[in-house]
Amino acid sequence: MPFVLAAYLMWGFFPAFFPLLKPAGPGEILAHRIVWCAVFMVIALLVTRGFAELRRATAKQWLWVAAAGVLVSGNWGIYVLAVNTGHVAEAALGYFINPLVSIALGMLFLGERLRILQKLAVVIAIVGVLWLTFLTGQPPFLAVGLALTFGFYGLIKKRIHLSAAGSLTAETLVVAPIALIYLLVNGSQGNSTLLSEGPSHTLLLIISGIVTAAPLFFFGAGAKRLPLSAIGMLQYITPTMQMLWAVFVVHETQTPARWIGFVIIWVAVAVYLGDLLTARRRVKP
Repeated sequence: MPFVLAAYLMWGFFPAFFPLLKPAGPGEILAHRIVWCAVFMVIALLVTRGFAELRRATAKQWLWVAAAGVLVSGNWGIYVLAVNTGHVAEAALGYFINPLVSIALGMLFLGERLRILQKLAVVIAIVGVLWLTFLTGQPPFLAVGLALTFGFYGLIKKRIHLSAAGSLTAETLVVAPIALIYLLVNGSQGNSTLLSEGPSHTLLLIISGIVTAAPLFFFGAGAKRLPLSAIGMLQYITPTMQMLWAVFVVHETQTPARWIGFVIIWVAVAVYLGDLLTARRRVKP
């Protein structure tokens, strides 16, 4: 449990880190996250001699890896955009919704049968999103984008038969050339902040790769030792921390109508957690 807990705590502090990378824009930050994450993951695999599994991967496996790389990069980009444009609460909302999206995707694409409370939780979450979309005039595009990209990422990961470290390395290597081209073009146009904002800014952009990789590393190391029900509980540490950051640190303001939408989704989360607890009690001898 300590490794998984550490991962969720690290993710919970992301809203404090990414604003430090300004004046770099979301696109530049995303590109640096991808490139430096790839660099550090390659170093990690060289040290652990883990490249053998990548060489054994089939062409079909690499197609799944490419799809996963695009989705996780999209998720990272949406998150940076949300945090650095004053939408931390909406980013948190996306990760409150995410487990419910994963449940729905499992039903639609994997034929998984849902329990009554799981179905109820998904329906309530949909009601909450519809409320935010049609009754507040502010559709939660960022929250839905985060939930969908990470939900489909998790779905595709089921098709990738690589270790957690090997998979993340492969995913970032696939999209790293695109990110590198973006950085080169951005630099040629005089828009790069890598070397123009002082050594501390340069260091922070490089560290963004470690910040991206570290929690995934910890999560991969600890998740195999924990039951899914425990992970289901712990995963709400991250969005709870981020919501508290939005309200008490950066003082994001929300209309009463939007708070109602958030509460509807939290009710869905409560139903989901209640179902997890009930199911866990049933399997205990």
